[in-house]
Amino acid sequence: MLIKRREFLKISSLATASLVVPNFLRSMTLDNALQPSQNILIVLQFTGGNDGLNTIIPIKNDVYFRERKNIAINNSLRLNDETGINPALSSFKDLFDNGELAILNNVGYPNPDKSHFRSMDIWQSASKSDEFLETGWLGRFLDEECYRCEHPTQALEVDDMLSLALKGENNKAFAFKDPKRLYQTSQEKYFKSLYDHHHEDEIVSYLYQTLGSTINNASYIFEKSKSKQTDQTYPNSTLGKDFKTIASLIKSDINTQVYYLSVGSFDTHVNQNERQQKLFTDINEAVKSFVADMKENGLFDNILLMTFSEFGRRVAQNASNGTDHGTANQMFFISGGLKKKGFLNTLPDLQNLNEGDLIYTEDFRKVYATILRNWLKADSSKVLGWKNGVYDFI
Repeated sequence: MLIKRREFLKISSLATASLVVPNFLRSMTLDNALQPSQNILIVLQFTGGNDGLNTIIPIKNDVYFRERKNIAINNSLRLNDETGINPALSSFKDLFDNGELAILNNVGYPNPDKSHFRSMDIWQSASKSDEFLETGWLGRFLDEECYRCEHPTQALEVDDMLSLALKGENNKAFAFKDPKRLYQTSQEKYFKSLYDHHHEDEIVSYLYQTLGSTINNASYIFEKSKSKQTDQTYPNSTLGKDFKTIASLIKSDINTQVYYLSVGSFDTHVNQNERQQKLFTDINEAVKSFVADMKENGLFDNILLMTFSEFGRRVAQNASNGTDHGTANQMFFISGGLKKKGFLNTLPDLQNLNEGDLIYTEDFRKVYATILRNWLKADSSKVLGWKNGVYDFI
């Protein structure tokens, strides 16, 4: 039977939306559920290059106010004598005050790239700036864990397409935006009838295998997402709905240790403060609801929420009341199980710049190594090839 181009595109659209390998979820039965004490990682990607200097504000730094006459944040929420946080992130201040937030400043990598696409690839693959990898750091974690662990360790991304970060050589995460929509699509008569046909072409055969895996397991994800509905009120934003989906899955018996989601765009070349405030408000309310949900269910100590962005912004504002692509940035770590809280290092040095850009002091791959080794209990050297130590905040 010859496959028509239109038929091929329809199959591949459903297959690439989930990007699963065959049997990805077939092993995820009740017996393989995570133990209550097993740690869960949630990665929240700030897409577009968030301006870190208007996120964590150096309130007593004259350089900051001189270089940002129109966009400096003057009403930040005080974290300590030297530092404030953007007023739209009030729940993050509460987490800071409660010892449930750690902040690592000035994170980057050598020879930084200011292209959104290339820098994001570097962060997601954990490559060097002159190295091109086709697998992501969490995808390689899946490769390692699926061979080593008694039960396969799995990951889910709340999005329509799978990010490079979750693509391994032999194992990939499963991406979906809405469990119900995924289930409804998988049950369409058209796709089920297509799956009944056999194709010998290798590429087409793989797509059919993937389609079959999606059909067989979409109902599983949908049922798990409904099994432990939350009483917590979440905001009606896209991010709020995404966190609500993750919360429902965490509280079910699904065997998922890594969740990945993103928010943006933070590419604030023009009128930065208005755009950033809107995004931060959405993030603030969604994270507030999620943390309350996890605490209410006794899960917060085993949850680690990590944020990152592909780069920061330049120290000086531009002529459009925005900022242009920069280099180093901060990362947030939210958990009830932190060993070290608050600021993990000093603020960026605004007097020691590289042509107007921050000079990084912390390599993001050391952060990944820390999470892999200390939180996910994996061999970080095999996943990253990194042997330069880890932090001790988790």
